Amino acid sequence: MWALRLPSWKSEPELVEVPVPVPGPGEVLVQVGAAGACHSDLHLMHDFEPGALPWDPPFTLGHENAGWVHSLGVGVRGLEPGQPVAVVGAWGCGHCQRCLGGYETLCARPDLAPVPGGGGGLGMDGGMAEYLLVPAARHLVPLPDGLDPVAAAPLTDAALTPYHAVRRSQHKLGPVSVAVVIGVGGLGHLAVQVLKATTAARVVAVDPRESSRASALRGGADLAVAPGPDAVEEIREFTGGLGADVVLDHVGSDDSLALAAAVSRSLGDLTIVGIGGGTLPVSFFGLPYETSVQTTYWGNRHELVEVLDLGARGLLSAETTLYTLPDAAQAYLDLAHGTVTGRAVVVPTDDYRP
Repeated sequence: MWALRLPSWKSEPELVEVPVPVPGPGEVLVQVGAAGACHSDLHLMHDFEPGALPWDPPFTLGHENAGWVHSLGVGVRGLEPGQPVAVVGAWGCGHCQRCLGGYETLCARPDLAPVPGGGGGLGMDGGMAEYLLVPAARHLVPLPDGLDPVAAAPLTDAALTPYHAVRRSQHKLGPVSVAVVIGVGGLGHLAVQVLKATTAARVVAVDPRESSRASALRGGADLAVAPGPDAVEEIREFTGGLGADVVLDHVGSDDSLALAAAVSRSLGDLTIVGIGGGTLPVSFFGLPYETSVQTTYWGNRHELVEVLDLGARGLLSAETTLYTLPDAAQAYLDLAHGTVTGRAVVVPTDDYRP
C-alpha cells in the first residue's frame, strides 16, 4: 500500500510503498476513508530535534482518521468488517487511573502505552495511507448514521479539541456571556459552531482573513472582526465594556495572546489552544482579577462520541478541501502557505465519493 511518511525530523513527507499491516491479537485493521491534514503536523516536520519527543520518525502521518473496519485480530469483539468508524487519536496504556477515567491523552503510564504520549500519526503509523493498524478496539468509535468518513475525520481533532476546551468552561457560558474565538481556521471555525451548538453564549470571531470571518458568520458567530488596533475596542463595545467571559486562542502567538488578555474579563477563562509559540506575561496586575489561564489538549473518547453525534445531526460540519493520497504532500504545502479553506482532508483515491 502507499503511505505518506515522515522520514526524519526537519524533513518533508514522502509517499512510499509499505506492506499492508496484519492485525495481531486485540488489534483492528481499518481501511482508511479519510485522514485530516493538521497544522500541528507542520511542527512535527520542521520544529523538533532528535530527542525532543519520546519517539522519533519514521512513521506515517495523519492523526485525524476515519474509515471502515477491514479485519479483526484474535479476541476483538463488538466490531464487524465493513463497519464505519472514527479513530480516537491518543493511544494510552488503557490501565492507569487517567486512561480508565477516559483521559488517554494524559496517560500516567506512557511507558506502558503503544507509543509514549502519542498515537496514530504521532510516533506510530497514522492514516495518510490506505490502511491503518489500530492497537485496540477501544480506540474506535462507530460512526452514527448520516456521517461518512470524510465528514468524520476532521471532527476527531479539529472539532474535538475546541469541544473539549468549551466543555472545560461550560459553567461560564450562559445566556448573557460572551466567548471570543481568536483564529478561525481549521479548528477555529469549528469552535464557533461548538459554542453555538452547546452554549447560549454570544460569539465573537477574530481573524485577519475576510474569508475566515465570513466562515465564522456562516457558523453562527454574532460578530467577526479583524485583529488590529481597533479589535479590542470593537470587542469591548460588543460586551458593554465588560470583556469576554471565555477567550479561546487558536493561534497562540505573542500578538494573539496579547489580544486575548486585553479582551478578557475578570473571573474569565483564557484558554490557549494554538501552538504558535507565543508567550503571555502573567502577573497580579497583568490580567483581570481571577482570570484563569489554561492550555488544553485534544479530548477524550466520550467527548468524541458527542462530537460525532453533533455532526450527524448537522450541528457541526467542517469546511473541507479534499486531496488524494498521491497529492497529500501538497496539502501540507497549502497549509503552510495558508491557502486551505477550512480543513484539508486526504482521501485514498481520486474516485472516492463521500
